[in-house]
Amino acid sequence: MTTTGRFTIPSEENYAKETGELAELWGADAVRNSDGTHLDADVLALGKKIYSAYFPTRAHNEWISLHMDETPQVYLLTNRILAESTSVDIALMESFYEEQLSVNYDVDPHRYWEVIDRTTGEVVAPELWSVNVEDGTVHVDEVTPMHEYTVSFLAYIIWDPVEMYNHLTNDWGDKEHEIPFDIYHEKTREFVFETFHQWLKDNPQTDVVRFTTFFYQFTLLFDNKHREKVVDWFGSACTVSPKALDDFEAQYGYRLRPEDFIDMGSYNSAWRIPRKPQRDWNDFLTTFVRANVKRLVQDTHAHGKEAMMFLGDQWIGTEPYKKGFEELELDAVVGSVGDGTTLRMIADIPGVRYTEGRFLPYFFPDTFYEGNDPSIEGLDNWRKARRAILRSPISRMGYGGYLSLANKFPKFVDTVTHIADEFRTLHEYTNGAAAEPALTVALVNCWGAQRSWMAFTVAHALPNKQTHSYYGILEALSGMRVNVRFISFEDILEHGIDEDIDVLINGGPVDTAFSGGDVWENPRLVEIIRAWVRAGGAFVGVGEPSSVNRQGRFFQLADVLGVDEERFHTLSVDKYFPQTTPRSEHFITRDVPEDYEIDFGEPILNTYPIHEGVTVLSARGGEVQLVANEYGAGRGVYISGLPYCALNARLLERVLFYASHNEEKYDAWSSTNPECEVAHYPEAKLFCVINNTDRAQATDVRRADGTVESFELEPSAMVWRHE
Repeated sequence: MTTTGRFTIPSEENYAKETGELAELWGADAVRNSDGTHLDADVLALGKKIYSAYFPTRAHNEWISLHMDETPQVYLLTNRILAESTSVDIALMESFYEEQLSVNYDVDPHRYWEVIDRTTGEVVAPELWSVNVEDGTVHVDEVTPMHEYTVSFLAYIIWDPVEMYNHLTNDWGDKEHEIPFDIYHEKTREFVFETFHQWLKDNPQTDVVRFTTFFYQFTLLFDNKHREKVVDWFGSACTVSPKALDDFEAQYGYRLRPEDFIDMGSYNSAWRIPRKPQRDWNDFLTTFVRANVKRLVQDTHAHGKEAMMFLGDQWIGTEPYKKGFEELELDAVVGSVGDGTTLRMIADIPGVRYTEGRFLPYFFPDTFYEGNDPSIEGLDNWRKARRAILRSPISRMGYGGYLSLANKFPKFVDTVTHIADEFRTLHEYTNGAAAEPALTVALVNCWGAQRSWMAFTVAHALPNKQTHSYYGILEALSGMRVNVRFISFEDILEHGIDEDIDVLINGGPVDTAFSGGDVWENPRLVEIIRAWVRAGGAFVGVGEPSSVNRQGRFFQLADVLGVDEERFHTLSVDKYFPQTTPRSEHFITRDVPEDYEIDFGEPILNTYPIHEGVTVLSARGGEVQLVANEYGAGRGVYISGLPYCALNARLLERVLFYASHNEEKYDAWSSTNPECEVAHYPEAKLFCVINNTDRAQATDVRRADGTVESFELEPSAMVWRHE
């Protein structure tokens, strides 16, 4: 087996000897620096491929401190202030961190700011309010008592949010705060390209420029107690400037309001249904960002180096899943791997020569401290990612942070040795091919392909009580034996449903981009999906699919799913629940023990069967949780929620095979134990069985010819067999 290659190791100052030793142990063929570290000459002399992190829009305070009006800007929303008389004073920065953000008093506030009566939604006329720069407030006259008022105002971002996060996490003390800058301004843009060109000349030893990342930070704002206040990994709030707003107006023929960015306090979260201003701004921003990314890439290539993009930090505007990304001619994309979903988010990006995953834990003191065992997180992270790698392999792996911290934990060092060897073995056996899929599944939402593997997310790979019931769909699919596609409602309306799609999934809470909101008021959308299912298609709804109040229905595809949600308007109409089908008697639930309580996540209240021909597979407390429904020649299945766990992944897998009438395909290359999964590689005539737990597991695997092999698997094991 190959014992070197496909691995990037971090290093730091005065750590060359140990870097060489660990590089040998882990089989590293590349070395990188992390934020706040530099590579010594002795490290450069190790003979490894050199990755150099490059930050195009920070780490040059000597420039930006002389041009502080060219830092990035963001629209901020003040606290809601109750008017108790006919005037009100609103403090601008009361809940924001003043070391990160500074009010932009340099522009005309009456042109670029907005005061809104949040009780009525009306914009307050500019002549009725004034700004007091001395005390940082806005005074508003002629207000209505007992109404709430806010100010939407522009602020400079004066401390790079990621460097700030790292600073606070690592207690960097008196280290100078790095000020970000905005290349939308011509002088700064010229400085960025001249500086980078000189850097390329000064760093001939660099093989790969690891852009970390480019120009605009995802939304990451802190409060006055230094806590995260607004975090949206897809947010473009931190991309505005008066110049950009004016240019947008000239190009698109209408002016964006501050409210188009504030969005009543949601800051245009990816959960919000995207409207024309948001989509237009995304197009405007992406066009600008990509044009300048391409310049950096071309300069990189002209100096004989590879260009790698980090999918994180200042990634906003690059839009790796939006049409045209391949035109940037980037060599690679690297990203942080938090689980199977984020692994697929990186691995499935089109238009690059290779992809790389930065695995967890990051070598920072919040994990590597006395008494903790980082190997537990390391193996957990690997198990989550591994099942996804089998379905869509990344080319390389690595870690980041302070190598000196990791080296203090011998058990962790051994764990990484094992993971790296297993990763290389996987590639050697499969030659980088993906395992054979059995079905093609499409998730439909407002974003479509642009947010592939990005649905149901708030912050990158971090759990959230309100999202886990939906995010579990992605995590289950990330390592499942299916092709996964992301399509939009517009795709269906314009092109119909592709012939190769076996199952269509729509899920999410009401009035979100993921369930669809008022898109379901379009009869044409409902017609297309109904006709497709009746002709033999499969539709799976999770949570509040196709939900909008219309014509006495809440789920507009209730007839397909066999389920609707009571919205308290038809309480006088009785509902009758059919007898729940025993688990052992139905294909979907056959693997679930009768005494096991399935985790359906956050409850969807008051769901009920719309007729007594529905097959109820799970119901609790007056709500259905799992239902199957025959619909013409096709089938619909409703699931109230699906947090990720092995049994839920198995449940969803059986739902997909059942709904698409592919039950006869299910047993081939499947595991009898839900904690174990099978990946089949017909070209290599191999299959592997993985144990997704830290405990020993036993399972039987059925081959396509019907023969069965039994496996006793060690914790976290991956075992290969010939067909």
